[in-house]
Amino acid sequence: MYRIFLCLMAVLNFTALFAQKSILKFNADGNFKIVQFTDTHYKVDDQANSQIALDRMNEVLDTEKPDFVIFTGDVVVSNESFKGLDIVLEPCIKRNIPYAVVFGNHDDEYDHTRPELYDYIAKKKGCLMPVRTTEMAPDYVLTVKSSKDKNKDAAVLYCIDSHSYTSIKSVPGYDWIKFDQIAWYREQSRKFTKQNGGEPIPALAFFHIAIPEYRDAVMEEKNRLFGVRGEGVACPTTNSGFFTSVKECGDIMGMFVGHDHDNDYAVAYKEVLLAYGRYTGGNTVYNDLSSNGARVIVLKEGERKFNTYIRLANGEIESFVFYPDNFF
Repeated sequence: MYRIFLCLMAVLNFTALFAQKSILKFNADGNFKIVQFTDTHYKVDDQANSQIALDRMNEVLDTEKPDFVIFTGDVVVSNESFKGLDIVLEPCIKRNIPYAVVFGNHDDEYDHTRPELYDYIAKKKGCLMPVRTTEMAPDYVLTVKSSKDKNKDAAVLYCIDSHSYTSIKSVPGYDWIKFDQIAWYREQSRKFTKQNGGEPIPALAFFHIAIPEYRDAVMEEKNRLFGVRGEGVACPTTNSGFFTSVKECGDIMGMFVGHDHDNDYAVAYKEVLLAYGRYTGGNTVYNDLSSNGARVIVLKEGERKFNTYIRLANGEIESFVFYPDNFF
């Protein structure tokens, strides 16, 4: 009976790997553009200050015309969170831009739980988040198909829940990516690598709270940093080993987080780019950068390369870098 259960779970995991709602693909020029919005901190009861986030999102989407949008947490931070989500996601929906969400530490502090929020978002038009089949809001993976072969996975996007706060009194602060999540990532990576003839498929990871390696990277003077470092790294105080698995699997080229509103920098650490998105929200919570905005990432088909930059108001761009060329 136990073996049957394991086989069933393997089938379910394999199905979840490929049960993507719609196709993402590289364009004819071999590019795939992602816009990362993070920490929109929309408040239904403070729409005047929240409007700044919507204005910037609309401007960025009209300027960049991305292939995909990822929201990396702290999207709506008030009661009536479903109403807030309707408002924040509408800029993507009305433009028919596919999108997905990973949660931050504040999303489920109001009138809906994480699973309830996940289910509500997953049912909305244009959302690529798979149907929830577990008790908790799941991690999930999205694939980007080749421009030349619609059946070939040319890039992988891992979308991971970094949770909120630790429940262990002797280890205070923020929570960490759990061992079962790391095992899930390793299994997905193994399957993709196997289907690609043993060569890891270029991949990115998106989550909300930085891992400890973000802190370690800026402590090494040899590592080049591009962008604004306006505060310390608010990461877990213990290390669960996700970065080590990323290095062992060899597929993830870059990680993209939010959470620290006054950071938007990118730094390479042990040949993996660790980057913050640009704070997208309005004046509903602390932010000391000159303007809110978004991070843009452009993947290159068939190469372990991408470029990334910060898009601000009025067509302004900051911190344009090429990975890996500008770092090594």
